[in-house]
Amino acid sequence: MKVLLLEDDPALNDLLNEHLCDKGYDVTLCMNGQEALENLVSEIFDLALLDINTPLMSGIEVLKTLRSEYKNQTPIIILTAYQDTKHLKESFESGVDDYIKKPFDLEELDQRMIRLCKQFMIEQSNEIQIDKNISFNPENCQLNINNNIKRLALKERDILKYFCKHKSRVISSEELLQNIWAYEEMPTDATIRVYIKNLRELLGKDRIQTIRSIGYKFE
Repeated sequence: MKVLLLEDDPALNDLLNEHLCDKGYDVTLCMNGQEALENLVSEIFDLALLDINTPLMSGIEVLKTLRSEYKNQTPIIILTAYQDTKHLKESFESGVDDYIKKPFDLEELDQRMIRLCKQFMIEQSNEIQIDKNISFNPENCQLNINNNIKRLALKERDILKYFCKHKSRVISSEELLQNIWAYEEMPTDATIRVYIKNLRELLGKDRIQTIRSIGYKFE
């Protein structure tokens, strides 16, 4: 699982990095908010941990920019030494998924990350049950449909995984672009439609609904 950590305190940065690596996470370290934002919009991360009080951009500014300008829905936990409710309120209004006040036990961080992994179906199981007849194994790029194995292209796998994380929510083409493709490899809308068409042929045409002029909804 890929995790981005924004923490400008060197000692805490090292401590959290060592702990997360010991847990088996692939960690990208950032010491300022601008660096964190650039990484989050150019790469795909399963989860991000953002300190608030960081150079160049605060963690909340990174969060706001990701959600409003890039439509990026990467699960995010804010880490902060602030004890007031003002920053907590601003974080949740900006779209944060969880919020931890320092100092915190590493076990608390682990449990909050596990909760988000369950909520967003991140790396909790190699297999996602779509319905009683269809299961999805993202790691192997496979669908099991009535005990018949079907292979998926990598981007088809990534789109389906994103749909599964955000089931029953309308997702725009722009959101798919921002969360699945790096900027240097942005596809056309026609390319996205081809991937959607291929997934519909496997899953059934009603599984992925087109919401006219808005995007798609996975049921």
